[in-house]
Amino acid sequence: MFRAIRVLPLLIGVPLLATCGGQGSGPTSAQMPSGRGQLITSPPTKLSSFSVSDLLSKLSGSDLGQELLKLAFSPTCSVDVYQLQYDTVGAQGESTTASGALMIPGGADPRCESPRPILLYAHGTSTLKTYNIADLTSNGEGLLVAAVFASRGYIVVAPNYAGYDTSSLGYHPYLNADQQSKDMMDALTAARSAFASTNTSDNHKLFVTGYSQGGYVAMATHRALQAAGTGVTASGPMSGPYAVAAFADAAFEGQVSGSAVVSVTLLATSYQHAYRNLYSSPTEVFEAKYAAGIDALLPSTTDVSTLVAEGRLPENALFSSTPPAPEFAAMTPATTPANLAPVFALGLGPDNLVTNNYRLSYLRDAQANPDGGFPNTSTGLPAANPGITLRQALKTNDLRDWSPTSPVLLCAGNEDPTVFYLNTQLMQGYWLKNAPGSVVTVLDVDSSASSGDPYAELKTGFAAAKALVAAGAVAGGATDGGASAVLHAYHARLVPPFCLEAVRAFFDNH
Repeated sequence: MFRAIRVLPLLIGVPLLATCGGQGSGPTSAQMPSGRGQLITSPPTKLSSFSVSDLLSKLSGSDLGQELLKLAFSPTCSVDVYQLQYDTVGAQGESTTASGALMIPGGADPRCESPRPILLYAHGTSTLKTYNIADLTSNGEGLLVAAVFASRGYIVVAPNYAGYDTSSLGYHPYLNADQQSKDMMDALTAARSAFASTNTSDNHKLFVTGYSQGGYVAMATHRALQAAGTGVTASGPMSGPYAVAAFADAAFEGQVSGSAVVSVTLLATSYQHAYRNLYSSPTEVFEAKYAAGIDALLPSTTDVSTLVAEGRLPENALFSSTPPAPEFAAMTPATTPANLAPVFALGLGPDNLVTNNYRLSYLRDAQANPDGGFPNTSTGLPAANPGITLRQALKTNDLRDWSPTSPVLLCAGNEDPTVFYLNTQLMQGYWLKNAPGSVVTVLDVDSSASSGDPYAELKTGFAAAKALVAAGAVAGGATDGGASAVLHAYHARLVPPFCLEAVRAFFDNH
């Protein structure tokens, strides 16, 4: 009964929130700067201006915007949007370029006037190389961020990441904590150098947030800023794969998320470029029918549905439905937790992406060198001595190795089929054990409100939003009570507006 679920990549952006922006043209050699964080085009190009009424009108025309408006959302400031192009580095430290958005509030209200706080935002996964968060006419994620933060008085700095839009990098360093945090910090440096020419100034408060992949990037950036001695006022990572080593182990152990085909393709490409040791040939990991060109497939100028139709990626099946060895039959697929079992089942089948031989080698390594947080809790840390190179790379990029010294709000939903709540739980557990004095708040928007709960209204609203999605599906003929429709909408449509509002309120109080 769940066959109608369309796999959602590990993202906020496809298909429900963000659509692609324009490709644009890359910088000429004469424009190339020599230092990280240096603006390529100075002053930056102003792309658009939105009044309060413009923002409300555009929000009313999108699914996510409508969810936001139900939360009694009320913008205060107009927003000017500039395109940033700046110098940064790739996964091996090579010089490259990237682009992003600088959103500046305006208006007569005191909170819209300089000096204002800076909001550093990391976006969710996009498979489209043309992704441009500064193009609010077509990028739904950019619009939502502008509405929630810039229209409430925050200066928003939002990178597109290296490998997207006008970037000169030929790949994307997906879930590479070191490179992606550097990219974010370089965007911040570039934005600050543009303040004088855009007639703005900040009040020395810096907030960091992001959703899905961006939740991971936001946490990695907070860690890097803290290590560099740069003050972070507070951060709000949302629904991110922070414990990426445990999350990957869960997938190989049969808990295959709705993001699996896209995320594994991006991840293998990223880590192969960074470490050069995942494989000598892609056929060591991927089935022969998909191996050719897979190391340069994503991000792409072609959408995923077309790549699937062309036979370049499977739609759902990460692994074969045939167990790689008899003892792994019970996890081919996994059946618990029961509410996500239909999602897990979609991730195994014929025409699978990853070979059974590679899955078997991964599972044998996980048996010999288990993660300390999944499937059983011991140290709460990644495996001490993983054997295969992918698990070594995952350990390097897992975020269970630091403790924040400024306030953090972790927001997510416990039934997320795309980025499992396991990630939030493992970070919470790590910090409870290793940083018991840290100021960390965890919000599960899909939980019941308790007496005096400051998030009661958001939790009640989330429950209502889920019920509306289910009811709409039933009215349309669904026979499962709307369960598959809720799973389909959960990560990319239902959770984002509620977590964004929670993070905005959290930041307002700091």
